[in-house]
Amino acid sequence: MPLEIIRADIVTVCADAIVNSANPLPVVGRGVDSRLHAAAGPRLFAARERVGALAVGEAAATEAGVLPARYVIHTVGPLWEGGSGEEEALAACYRNSLNLALSLGCGSVAFPLISTGTYGFPKDLALRVAIRTIGDFLAEHDLDVILVVYDPESYQLSEELFGSVQSFIDEHFEDVEQLPAGDTFAYASPPSATYEGSLSAIPAFEEAPPSFAPSSPSSTDHPPRTLGFLNRFRRRQLEDVVNQVDETFSEALLRMIDERGVTDPEVYKRANIDRKLFSKIRSNPAYQPSKATAVALAVALQLSLDETRDLIGRAGYALTHASKGDLIVEYFIDQGVFDIFLINETLFAFDQALIGR
Repeated sequence: MPLEIIRADIVTVCADAIVNSANPLPVVGRGVDSRLHAAAGPRLFAARERVGALAVGEAAATEAGVLPARYVIHTVGPLWEGGSGEEEALAACYRNSLNLALSLGCGSVAFPLISTGTYGFPKDLALRVAIRTIGDFLAEHDLDVILVVYDPESYQLSEELFGSVQSFIDEHFEDVEQLPAGDTFAYASPPSATYEGSLSAIPAFEEAPPSFAPSSPSSTDHPPRTLGFLNRFRRRQLEDVVNQVDETFSEALLRMIDERGVTDPEVYKRANIDRKLFSKIRSNPAYQPSKATAVALAVALQLSLDETRDLIGRAGYALTHASKGDLIVEYFIDQGVFDIFLINETLFAFDQALIGR
């Protein structure tokens, strides 16, 4: 997944580069800066001293000490002073760090939420700047980015968005009781799915269905249908179904891409999936995506709710009101908002699985 949001301590995250929310002077600050230096050992501080002073928004790379990374990228976030240019300065931190990671040949980079600690940047605004800047970068470049949230209080949606989504969930959520042990159900079956085993293994009728049972014998009744005829009739029906398979998920997806006149990169970047995964989908008509991938591709194509249900149904999935995550996706589709990063930002805030891969 090109952009992933996780709850963790950034010092434990494995990535080619870890971004440090650094002090402008070569001294150890608080928060992320303090934790990274403590975990990396003295070599990191020695390397940071060699870099010297950094301006707000600037980024510089050093070795990572004993951290699970190749580099630490140090960037200085802005001090919140009421909103006079701080948003652009914060965006510069992310943009410059991403460009530096790319120039160093990194395939992945992990960020904290910069400036939201002692520098006092409002958390919901800082989150919006981070998501927007990273999303803009990923529209042009291939890189795996991890946004690392240290604690729930560090990650906040705007009150307006959170309240609107919560109201939608409250209105539509259906609390489905747990099925008895051993019972299972599925929302749909892939159109390409076949009976597990040969058609000859399908159990025969033990007795004729009521619709075929004769009423009272009389001279006008047709001769009773034999059970053998019924079984052959049933097998022919099933064979007809199997032989008339509808479009697979991949075939429907590629048709919709052509109909909308968009390119493959536009679609997989909007869907927050990587190029390799999309290549598998394109090259294999029978490819079975995960639900997260199927839904993300529907969002990327800006499908209506009915079109979304049809497309993901071809992969065997459905949107259900028994899932808060599905309801959040439905909320955004209903609103005509197809920003995958905003949707994932909201899913994360409600502790739901992200879409994409």
